[in-house]
Amino acid sequence: MKDSSSRMTYPERKVAEYLRKMNIEWVYEQPVFVWDGDGRPRVWTPDFYLTQFGVYLEVCGSKDFNYDYRKRVFLENGYCVIFLHIFKGPHQWEKHFKRFLNYFLLRRNEAFFDIFQRNKSELSK
Repeated sequence: MKDSSSRMTYPERKVAEYLRKMNIEWVYEQPVFVWDGDGRPRVWTPDFYLTQFGVYLEVCGSKDFNYDYRKRVFLENGYCVIFLHIFKGPHQWEKHFKRFLNYFLLRRNEAFFDIFQRNKSELSK
Protein backbone atom coordinates (compact mmCIF):
# COMPACT_ATOMS: atom_id res chain seq x y z
CA MET A 1 0.00 0.00 0.00
CA LYS A 2 2.62 2.48 -1.09
CA ASP A 3 1.33 6.02 -1.18
CA SER A 4 0.71 6.71 -4.86
CA SER A 5 -1.96 9.32 -4.23
CA SER A 6 -0.10 12.01 -6.16
CA ARG A 7 -0.65 10.00 -9.37
CA MET A 8 -4.24 9.02 -8.59
CA THR A 9 -7.38 10.59 -9.96
CA TYR A 10 -9.98 11.85 -7.49
CA PRO A 11 -12.16 8.71 -7.91
CA GLU A 12 -9.10 6.47 -7.39
CA ARG A 13 -8.22 8.36 -4.18
CA LYS A 14 -11.77 7.74 -2.92
CA VAL A 15 -11.36 4.01 -3.56
CA ALA A 16 -7.90 3.98 -1.93
CA GLU A 17 -9.35 5.66 1.18
CA TYR A 18 -12.15 3.10 1.32
CA LEU A 19 -9.71 0.19 0.96
CA ARG A 20 -7.51 1.63 3.74
CA LYS A 21 -10.57 2.00 5.97
CA MET A 22 -11.44 -1.67 5.30
CA ASN A 23 -7.80 -2.74 5.97
CA ILE A 24 -7.52 -4.26 2.50
CA GLU A 25 -3.99 -4.43 1.13
CA TRP A 26 -3.50 -3.22 -2.43
CA VAL A 27 -0.95 -2.32 -5.06
CA TYR A 28 -1.60 0.65 -7.33
CA GLU A 29 -1.46 0.01 -11.08
CA GLN A 30 0.04 -3.49 -10.98
CA PRO A 31 0.83 -4.28 -14.67
CA VAL A 32 -0.86 -7.29 -16.29
CA PHE A 33 -0.27 -8.94 -19.64
CA VAL A 34 -3.29 -9.29 -21.95
CA TRP A 35 -4.02 -10.24 -25.52
CA ASP A 36 -6.26 -7.47 -26.81
CA GLY A 37 -9.35 -7.86 -29.01
CA ASP A 38 -7.15 -8.02 -32.13
CA GLY A 39 -4.84 -10.69 -30.67
CA ARG A 40 -2.01 -8.26 -29.97
CA PRO A 41 0.04 -8.52 -26.75
CA ARG A 42 -0.48 -5.60 -24.41
CA VAL A 43 0.42 -4.54 -20.86
CA TRP A 44 -2.48 -2.91 -19.03
CA THR A 45 -2.53 -1.46 -15.54
CA PRO A 46 -5.79 -1.94 -13.65
CA ASP A 47 -6.09 0.68 -10.95
CA PHE A 48 -5.76 -1.60 -7.91
CA TYR A 49 -4.63 -5.16 -7.23
CA LEU A 50 -6.00 -6.57 -3.96
CA THR A 51 -3.11 -8.72 -2.80
CA GLN A 52 -5.07 -10.71 -0.20
CA PHE A 53 -7.70 -11.76 -2.72
CA GLY A 54 -5.99 -11.90 -6.12
CA VAL A 55 -8.60 -9.55 -7.55
CA TYR A 56 -8.17 -6.34 -9.54
CA LEU A 57 -10.22 -3.13 -9.39
CA GLU A 58 -10.81 -0.80 -12.29
CA VAL A 59 -12.17 2.59 -11.23
CA CYS A 60 -14.64 3.93 -13.77
CA GLY A 61 -14.68 7.66 -13.31
CA SER A 62 -16.75 8.67 -16.32
CA LYS A 63 -20.21 7.68 -17.48
CA ASP A 64 -19.21 8.76 -21.00
CA PHE A 65 -16.56 6.03 -21.42
CA ASN A 66 -17.61 2.54 -22.55
CA TYR A 67 -15.86 -0.01 -20.32
CA ASP A 68 -17.32 -3.09 -22.06
CA TYR A 69 -14.21 -3.67 -24.20
CA ARG A 70 -11.90 -3.64 -21.18
CA LYS A 71 -14.24 -5.97 -19.28
CA ARG A 72 -14.27 -8.44 -22.18
CA VAL A 73 -10.48 -8.40 -22.65
CA PHE A 74 -9.80 -8.90 -18.93
CA LEU A 75 -12.32 -11.77 -18.80
CA GLU A 76 -10.91 -13.45 -21.93
CA ASN A 77 -7.45 -13.26 -20.37
CA GLY A 78 -8.61 -14.86 -17.10
CA TYR A 79 -8.40 -11.83 -14.80
CA CYS A 80 -10.92 -11.21 -12.02
CA VAL A 81 -11.61 -7.49 -12.31
CA ILE A 82 -14.29 -5.56 -10.47
CA PHE A 83 -15.35 -2.39 -12.28
CA LEU A 84 -16.37 0.34 -9.86
CA HIS A 85 -18.61 3.05 -11.33
CA ILE A 86 -17.85 5.83 -8.87
CA PHE A 87 -20.07 8.33 -10.68
CA LYS A 88 -23.26 6.31 -9.99
CA GLY A 89 -23.74 7.43 -6.44
CA PRO A 90 -22.24 7.85 -2.99
CA HIS A 91 -22.59 4.29 -1.69
CA GLN A 92 -23.59 2.25 -4.73
CA TRP A 93 -20.04 1.47 -5.74
CA GLU A 94 -19.15 0.26 -2.21
CA LYS A 95 -22.11 -2.17 -2.25
CA HIS A 96 -21.14 -3.30 -5.75
CA PHE A 97 -17.54 -3.88 -4.60
CA LYS A 98 -18.59 -6.00 -1.62
CA ARG A 99 -21.09 -8.02 -3.67
CA PHE A 100 -18.63 -8.81 -6.48
CA LEU A 101 -15.69 -9.49 -4.18
CA ASN A 102 -17.88 -11.97 -2.32
CA TYR A 103 -18.95 -13.51 -5.66
CA PHE A 104 -15.35 -13.97 -6.88
CA LEU A 105 -14.20 -15.44 -3.57
CA LEU A 106 -17.13 -17.87 -3.39
CA ARG A 107 -16.45 -19.06 -6.95
CA ARG A 108 -12.77 -19.53 -6.14
CA ASN A 109 -13.60 -21.51 -2.99
CA GLU A 110 -16.12 -23.67 -4.87
CA ALA A 111 -13.51 -24.45 -7.53
CA PHE A 112 -10.96 -25.38 -4.87
CA PHE A 113 -13.50 -27.59 -3.08
CA ASP A 114 -14.41 -29.36 -6.34
CA ILE A 115 -10.75 -30.06 -7.13
CA PHE A 116 -10.12 -31.22 -3.56
CA GLN A 117 -13.13 -33.57 -3.62
CA ARG A 118 -12.13 -35.08 -7.00
CA ASN A 119 -8.60 -35.70 -5.75
CA LYS A 120 -9.38 -36.68 -2.17
CA SER A 121 -8.06 -40.22 -2.56
CA GLU A 122 -4.78 -38.97 -4.05
CA LEU A 123 -4.27 -36.44 -1.27
CA SER A 124 -4.77 -38.98 1.52
CA LYS A 125 -1.85 -41.15 0.39
